[in-house]
Amino acid sequence: MDKPGLTTDATGLTYCTWRTAAPEYPRYHDHEWGVPVADDIQLYEKICLEGFQAGMAWITILRKREQFRAAFEGFDFRQVAQYGEADIARLMQDVGIVRNRAKIVSTINNARRACELVDETGSLARWLWAFEPEEAERPAVVDMAYWTGNPTSPASVRLSKALKKRGWTYVGPTTMYALMQAMGMVNDHLEGCVCRGHIETLRRQFKRP
Repeated sequence: MDKPGLTTDATGLTYCTWRTAAPEYPRYHDHEWGVPVADDIQLYEKICLEGFQAGMAWITILRKREQFRAAFEGFDFRQVAQYGEADIARLMQDVGIVRNRAKIVSTINNARRACELVDETGSLARWLWAFEPEEAERPAVVDMAYWTGNPTSPASVRLSKALKKRGWTYVGPTTMYALMQAMGMVNDHLEGCVCRGHIETLRRQFKRP
């Protein structure tokens, strides 16, 4: 019998159960979720897409990700920072993305804040990775009641507060914990998932910016 949160496939390999929830998830689960990221453009994209997810299912955002990339110039934040009202109007007519004005405005605002942060510190990645939690701070991934809820952590609370202080929006503690999971700052593949050990290896080999 599978442990809670885990599913064994026909080949005998065990994965996090959510991997089976949609056709798009196996690739995302196996090759992307939890892989450490140090590229500023990719990190800005992840922050924005996690913000768009607020109140929605992640699969909705994942299915629209390529349209989001096309709409926001590949999430080049220096380009998005130049957007004005005409761009907001254009994006509100784009059926390929989530047409939520507040979230679109937030994406533009956060692009400007990203420019400021990079100009000040030299790297969005370096600034974000400074919030990587110590081992003792990380929640136990075997705690399914925690993992399947709306998790936060002391580190995600600190990150959220620091970003909000800099004027970023749609960066609450839960959203920032999802970012930390997605960018490899924490490894929340469950114990028993075949990907957990692989991600741990990548995290050990990863050169922090």
